[in-house]
Amino acid sequence: MRVLYSLVILLCTPFVLLYFVLRGFRDRAYLGRWGERFGFVSGPFKPGGILVHAASVGEFNAASPLIKALLKNHPGLPLTVSTLTPTGSARVTSELGDRVFHSYIPLDLPGAVTRFFNRLQPRLIIVMETEIWPNLYLQAKRRQTPLLMANARLSERSVRQFQRLPGFVSEVLQSVSWAGAQSSADAERLVKCGIEPQHVDMTGNLKFDLVTPASLEETASALRSRLGSERPVLVAGSTHEADENVVIPAFVGLLASLPDALLVLAPRYPERFARATQLAKAAGLRTALRSEGEVCSRETQCFVIDSIGELMTYYALGDVAFVGGSMGDQGGHNPLEPAALGKPVLMGPNMVNAKEIASQLLQCSAARQVKDQQGLKETAESILTKGAQRDRMGQAARALVDKNRGAVDLTMKAIEKLL
Repeated sequence: MRVLYSLVILLCTPFVLLYFVLRGFRDRAYLGRWGERFGFVSGPFKPGGILVHAASVGEFNAASPLIKALLKNHPGLPLTVSTLTPTGSARVTSELGDRVFHSYIPLDLPGAVTRFFNRLQPRLIIVMETEIWPNLYLQAKRRQTPLLMANARLSERSVRQFQRLPGFVSEVLQSVSWAGAQSSADAERLVKCGIEPQHVDMTGNLKFDLVTPASLEETASALRSRLGSERPVLVAGSTHEADENVVIPAFVGLLASLPDALLVLAPRYPERFARATQLAKAAGLRTALRSEGEVCSRETQCFVIDSIGELMTYYALGDVAFVGGSMGDQGGHNPLEPAALGKPVLMGPNMVNAKEIASQLLQCSAARQVKDQQGLKETAESILTKGAQRDRMGQAARALVDKNRGAVDLTMKAIEKLL
C-alpha cells in the first residue's frame, strides 16, 4: 500500500507544481525555493536537533509558545521549523528570525523525504495538529526517530476517510511515539485510527497558551491614539472574500449610527490584499493601506493591514473582533487571539476548525455568532455602543483563556521523556 500511495503522490506532483505556478501569479513566493519541496535543504542547517512542522500560519501560531519553551529549555539544541506555505514561512521568519532554522517540508515522496532526513538528521520530530504524511512518518519509524503529534485533532470526517484504508493508516499512525490531543474526543479518534492508547494523552489546546509580548498593549495604545481614542473600532482578522462580502457592507450599514467608526481589515493571505482593498473602496469607504505608509487618519473608514505578523497588535487596539474564515467554507480561524487580549469575539456560522473553542467562548458569553450581514451589523453595533456589555464579554474571554492554559507544560513533559 505504501508503494501505491507513493505512486499516487508522484503522479500528482506535476499538478501540485502547476498549483504553485498559478498561485505564483498572485504571490511570487510560491515560485521560489522549489528545491526544498524535493528535500534539497539549503542554508546553514545544523543536524541532530528538533524538527517542528507547522503547515501554515494557524499551526505556527499554535506552535509558537511550544517553540519558545524549547528554545528556552534547550538553547544548545538546533531547532528547525518547517512549513508548507509561504505565509507560514514569512510568519516563522518575522517572529523567530535566526533563532531557528527554517525550510519548507518536502512533498511526501520517498526520495524527497529521505534527502530531508539525511540533511537534518532530526533527533525528534514534532508535527502540529492534523498533518499526517505517511512517508515522513514511516521514515521516522525506520530511523527510530521519535515523532510526536502536538495539539492533535482529528474530525469524524477524517476518521471515516481513514477507515477506508484501515491497515495502511494504522501502520502510519503506529509510527507516532506520543500524541497530545486537544480534547478527549480527539484522543478517542486517534486511538480508533491506530495510535496505541498508551501513547495518547489529552493535553488541551496549545492555542490557550498564547503569550502576548509585554510591549503589545503599549504599541497598540500608541496606534489607537493616532487613529482616534474615542472612535469605535471593529477589527476583522484573517478574512477571506466570503467574510469581506459580509463584513464590508455590514460596516457600511454601521456607519449610519456610528459615523466615526473604523474598520481594520486584515486579509488572511497576501495575494488577497489588493482584492480586499478593492472591495472596501468599491463600497465607498475611505481606505488606507498599512504597507504603503498611508496615514490612517481620523477620516479613514477602512484600514487594510496588508502585512504579515501584525494582527495581534490590531486586535489589541480594537473594541471588538470578527474572526475570519467563518462566513465561507474555510472553517474559521483562531478566536483565541482576540480573546486572550480581552476582546469580545464575533464569528460567522462556520467554525468547524475551532468548534470546541467557539463553543466555550459562546457558553461563557465572550462571543456572539452571526449568520449574515444584518446580524453582524446589529451585533457589532450593540457591543460597540454598550460599554458595560463590551467589558463583560472581554473579561469573560480573557478568563476563559487563562483558565485553560497548561498544554505547553504537558507537551514539554512528553518531549523531555523522548529526548
